[in-house]
Amino acid sequence: MNKEEIVNKINDFLVDEFEVDQEDIQPEANLKDTLGLDSLDYVDLVVSVESNFGVKLVEVDFVGIASFQSFYDLIENKIKLKA
Repeated sequence: MNKEEIVNKINDFLVDEFEVDQEDIQPEANLKDTLGLDSLDYVDLVVSVESNFGVKLVEVDFVGIASFQSFYDLIENKIKLKA
């Protein structure tokens, strides 16, 4: 799975699961603010990532994750480490 496929898949499930408009998802946009994430939403996000990509996320993974781009990079790195 290449970077573009990862980004597209992430964006698709964010639109579906978090009811955010596709055009609001920009690489430099703030992930938490754009999605309106609270602590329960982070659990949903982790479950979505696990079911879509087969990788586990833990709380420490979100340290320093502010933008969609940093989230994309996190998922891409987790997938590479799994391979």
